[in-house]
Amino acid sequence: MISISETAEAHFGKLLEKQGPDTCIRVFVVNPGTPSAECGVSYCPADAVEESDTVLKFNGFDAVIDLESAPFLEEAEIDFVTDQMGSQLTLKAPNAKARKVDDDAPLAERVSYMIEAEINPQLASHGGKVMLVEITKDKAAILEFGGGCNGCSQVDLTLKDGIEKQMLEKFAGELTAVKDATEHQAGDHSYY
Repeated sequence: MISISETAEAHFGKLLEKQGPDTCIRVFVVNPGTPSAECGVSYCPADAVEESDTVLKFNGFDAVIDLESAPFLEEAEIDFVTDQMGSQLTLKAPNAKARKVDDDAPLAERVSYMIEAEINPQLASHGGKVMLVEITKDKAAILEFGGGCNGCSQVDLTLKDGIEKQMLEKFAGELTAVKDATEHQAGDHSYY
């Protein structure tokens, strides 16, 4: 479920030495499965562990995950990185904003998951987003752009060289094209 690097394990070990006995860490997601999902780590005293929590054993401490956060922390990674700017704890949770779907899930669910987990985080830096409208009978994914993408002069490039290329590669044999259904109107909201 969650992997914690050796450097992060050592960091947590040092932090937990200063806490009460049997204190562990709690890894959680606030607003899981939504675009505003945020991940966090906090101290968790032994008396705060719930019966429904998942407890993972690590080197010298336990990590506790609540029932609601657990599916959104699949494939999460915690690391402790030191560079010329200092040290910091990093938590990467690729499924926090959208619950991971099975490989045999319907195509529309897998495409929507890819959009939420991979494409929208890339577009977010420009204030944009995209959503799946439908998958047609001829296997074309019809997308609708929103936010800063609506009316952006680079939207065709983003669609053809970015999104379509990624989707056709990932869903080879299942998708034949990716098309834009958005009626673009340039305005102050557009990034370019």
